[in-house]
Amino acid sequence: MRQHIVVVDDDDKIISLLRRSLAFEGYEVTTASNGMEGLKVLLTTEPDLLILDVMMPQVDGWEVCRRVREGGSTVPIMMLTAKDDVIDRVKGLDLGADDYLVKPFALEELLARARALLRRKADKIEASSSSQLLYEDLILDMDAREAIRSGRRIELTSKEYDLLLLFMQNPRRVLTRDAIMEKIWGYDFSGESNVLEVYIAMLRQKVEEGGKNRLIQTVRGTGYVLRGEAG
Repeated sequence: MRQHIVVVDDDDKIISLLRRSLAFEGYEVTTASNGMEGLKVLLTTEPDLLILDVMMPQVDGWEVCRRVREGGSTVPIMMLTAKDDVIDRVKGLDLGADDYLVKPFALEELLARARALLRRKADKIEASSSSQLLYEDLILDMDAREAIRSGRRIELTSKEYDLLLLFMQNPRRVLTRDAIMEKIWGYDFSGESNVLEVYIAMLRQKVEEGGKNRLIQTVRGTGYVLRGEAG
């Protein structure tokens, strides 16, 4: 069965390019020319990947992304935008997007990122055969997509969940910054970007609430590791 990709963009040239190119790669492709039309398509289908333009009239890509996630869908979302500001990228990712590609883009790069997102989706499905992960007093409930520590439930954003899942699947293993970025976001931000550090700080704040000890440790010059303070 072919994997299904939905493309939502108000640029007819991009719609035409992606429809032909993705179909040539063997994907089933459905297109929509604006955000409202895209939401209607998504009411009747759960695609394997959503490619979503940001700057659209009436209902923009950010709003589509927000509604998709609020509806409970975990479909991988790749945002397309003419904006390259870090704050805009963080906004999209915080709404639940999985990747972010700036226009104009190279078609080969978009296809590579699409393949990476589809692979990660398959990995998550395989990993979900066990519904809970445990490290010390921290539980990650993969069905509810939330953490539990000492009986206290911790609500997580989509990216916080993905980040904590990566740590819980690799306890006591030092993960480099580049490896985390590749696994969670699928590409590197510019060297001066601190988006990973921001997410680590937010995740720590939630996990350590109530004076709990730190579990996500910084390995200076390398990355991070899930490890109790005693090692």
